[in-house]
Amino acid sequence: MNRTIKKVAVIGSGVMGSRIACHFANIGVQTLLLDIVPKELNESEKKKGLTLQDKNVRNRIVDESLANAVKSSPAPLYRKSFLSNIVTGNLEDDLSKVSDCDWLIEVVSENPQVKKIVFDLLQKARKPGTLITSNTSGIPLNILAKGRDDDFRKNFCGTHFFNPPRYLKLLEIIPTSDTSPEVIDFLTHYGDLFLGKTVVRCKDTPAFIANRIGVFGISDLFHTVEKMGLTVEETDKLTGPVLGRPKSATFRTCDIVGLDTLIHVAEGLQQAVPNDEARGSFALPAYIAKLNENKWFGDKSGQGFYKKVKAGGNSEIQALDLKTFEYKPVQKVKFPTLELTKTIDSLPERLKMLAAGKDKAGEFYRAIFSGLFAYVSNRIPEISDELYRIDDAMRAGFGWQLGPFEMWDALGAAEALKMMEQAGKKPAKWVYDMIAKGITSFYRHESGCTQYYDIPSAAFKTLPGTESLLLLDNFRQTKTVWKNSGTHIIDIGDGILNLEFHTKMNTIGGEVIEGLNKAIDLAEKDFRGLVISNEGENFSAGANLALIFSMAMEQDWDEIDLAVRTFQNANMRVRYSSIPVVVAPHNLALGGACEMAMHADKVQAHAESYIGLVEAGVGLIPGGGGTKEMTLRLSDALHEGDIELNMLREKFLTIGMAKVSTSAHEAFDLGYLRRGRDEITMNYSRLLEDAKAAAIRLAEEGYTQPAVRKDIKVLGKQGLGLIYVGADSMLSGNYISEHDKKISWKLGYVMCGGNLSAPTTVSEQYLLDLEREAFLSLCAEKKTLERMQSILTGGKVLRN
Repeated sequence: MNRTIKKVAVIGSGVMGSRIACHFANIGVQTLLLDIVPKELNESEKKKGLTLQDKNVRNRIVDESLANAVKSSPAPLYRKSFLSNIVTGNLEDDLSKVSDCDWLIEVVSENPQVKKIVFDLLQKARKPGTLITSNTSGIPLNILAKGRDDDFRKNFCGTHFFNPPRYLKLLEIIPTSDTSPEVIDFLTHYGDLFLGKTVVRCKDTPAFIANRIGVFGISDLFHTVEKMGLTVEETDKLTGPVLGRPKSATFRTCDIVGLDTLIHVAEGLQQAVPNDEARGSFALPAYIAKLNENKWFGDKSGQGFYKKVKAGGNSEIQALDLKTFEYKPVQKVKFPTLELTKTIDSLPERLKMLAAGKDKAGEFYRAIFSGLFAYVSNRIPEISDELYRIDDAMRAGFGWQLGPFEMWDALGAAEALKMMEQAGKKPAKWVYDMIAKGITSFYRHESGCTQYYDIPSAAFKTLPGTESLLLLDNFRQTKTVWKNSGTHIIDIGDGILNLEFHTKMNTIGGEVIEGLNKAIDLAEKDFRGLVISNEGENFSAGANLALIFSMAMEQDWDEIDLAVRTFQNANMRVRYSSIPVVVAPHNLALGGACEMAMHADKVQAHAESYIGLVEAGVGLIPGGGGTKEMTLRLSDALHEGDIELNMLREKFLTIGMAKVSTSAHEAFDLGYLRRGRDEITMNYSRLLEDAKAAAIRLAEEGYTQPAVRKDIKVLGKQGLGLIYVGADSMLSGNYISEHDKKISWKLGYVMCGGNLSAPTTVSEQYLLDLEREAFLSLCAEKKTLERMQSILTGGKVLRN
């Protein structure tokens, strides 16, 4: 069957339903969002004289739920205008509309009886062949499908999204015994390509894969915390970024999600898995029971493991003492083992150090690693026949950088086994069999592909779906053509090179600029295109601010001038080389990274790209060509009369307010990306593949080196008047400081082409020289140095 998804219906507009609807709207799918009709009027409706028959009343539940979702943070929509893709309604007046939809998704409460009522309605209203799925997080799908007609059962399965659906990449697909294989194949493909999901096929077992492993992990950790007498602050320090986990770590995550939710899932699992060897871990310890008894569920109840306390006009975050149950100011945490890992950027290397620690931290890591590794090994084949599905689920659903088996590999399969045995945690027999065969890892890179250990065949197999994916990990060892301390230049095939940088936070310094120039040299000589991408957590946090700060403190103005000029020239080479250059950002692409992208022939951005010229936040203006480039784009879009000044104001404020896009789509609105030229990739795992394809297309279309621009229209004094008056007004209103005003004047001076008497055309080099001069002068300002220091030492923007 040749399926296309033109319209989707989401039934249930709660926290998950409304956000799932928003994510379909993000990709341009027309979405019908339905919920029940209210049974009684609220006070506001009574005052207005409305009745239960008024449409606004009948759609009140769905409309309020959607409005709350759109206002929530993080934002569920890439752009607010995408809300127009969603139409709301109710299950009495609008049920017939589901017959026009290609996919019906049930997202009502986790109650089999409620779901049965909804499926009774949908079975009558849907057209034959329509996909129908449930977002249940744990109710057996075969129970939900029981009693349905043949067409319903054939097109029915579980599609479990994780909250928030825009940001968490996991989509668990759970077939029933009657689900058509074609349906599973289609949803796997659609979820990957269109929704940007990591799609994991699950067995119909309690909590499926991610929640089964994740809830065990956190429950087991609760017991370890109690046994070792760890504090809330210590636990979160040990289980956050140092472990490759989100900053919210353990207890802060519980407060955000809601402890009651976790307790509900853990209690349900304890009842649902009577034969689980670690079932006792789901019986939560005494301090969790007391939190539950006190109804201290976290953010939703105003307090949990943390509490915001106001005193003397100020507020502070306090942490719960798990012994006295009193809140105390958050204490700084230090462990010798953590101190040793501060200089280790590689997570696998860091995990080795953590597990080998001789202090309390090391003891903690050995305990939780041993419990987790034993548990996941014993869940095969119960919840999955293949180990990679467990890793995929934990990375995409819980934000882990490495899944359990990948973590195990980092420690060494045999070495970790000894650790587990010493801790009294025994893995499954297949692990012993694997090691007895001399196999020392669960994954390996072979012939440019990632392979996993397949347990039934006791042999390595290529990860399904990765044959067509381009991953730098699969090329780096054998296809690196040049490297230095901060970059690798890798031949990714078909005449295309990739420049990868891997400095701390992927910041851009001398080694990256050297790599960039070398990559263009090599590409111009022997290749037909260059992609600039990497597989770091962020594309790049921007230029190396610490280096600029150090030189400014030494008042080494010639060195700063040389550094800025070198970066400007490198970015101009990105624009004016003889081969096409494609930049592929993901997550953060700030400051100098944004400037590099703005000079590319094409940007292939991941949907979750947060792009911005943020230099004003540290008391500077963009100095690597960003100010010049925004002025050039302003020139290309200029019209006559007042519109010129309006457009200047818009571009000026984008830089002056250090605006960062909240998505790649918003980057188009801010002018960082260009409509009709730059493109978006939904699934990050396909970003390099798409960027390479874009470079090939540009080359095959007959790429010609562009000519340096000398026709950039600037407004001179006409524009400067607007900038100066605006800055003075903002200062008078106490919206900005004197130093902000100085930065604004410097920025405006560059964007208007200097103190020209009338609108004039200038060259790119003219603007680059103005830009560099302004950058240097601001580096000499005391308040700029204070702003730099604040960012470098505390990560905070200082408004002085």
